[in-house]
Amino acid sequence: MYGFNVKVKGGFDQAVQRATEELQKEGFGVLTEIDVKATLKKKLDIDRKPYKILGACNPKLAHQALTADPDIGLLLPCNVVVREEDDGSITVGFMDPAAVLKLVEKEGVAALADEVRGRLQRVAAALAA
Repeated sequence: MYGFNVKVKGGFDQAVQRATEELQKEGFGVLTEIDVKATLKKKLDIDRKPYKILGACNPKLAHQALTADPDIGLLLPCNVVVREEDDGSITVGFMDPAAVLKLVEKEGVAALADEVRGRLQRVAAALAA
C-alpha cells in the first residue's frame, strides 16, 4: 500500500480545516492546496464531488531528507487528500512516506520515513477521534 486513510465527521470544508490544523500540530505546513473539483470543472467542464490535495511539508524533516539525497525532492511533499465519497462521508487519505521513500537507498532515509509516517498516523488518529 502507498497510503492510509480515515473517515472523519463533519463537512468537507471542516475536514480540510481540521486536517490542516492537525498537520500543524505535528510540524507540517500546507505548501499547496489543489482543488481538483474546481480544476476539472474549469478545464474540462466535469462535475465531481469535492476533492482537495494538500501538499504538506515539515521543513526540518524535509531538510534532513534533502541532505541525505538531493533528488528526494521528487518525492516531496507528503500529499494529504480530503475527498467526499458518493455516500456523502468524508475521507482523509495520507501518502505513506515509508512506502514511497523505500525507493531511496540512502542511509538514514528509512528511519526518517518512519518518523514522518508516525507523525502522519498521529494526525489521522486525531482526525478519526
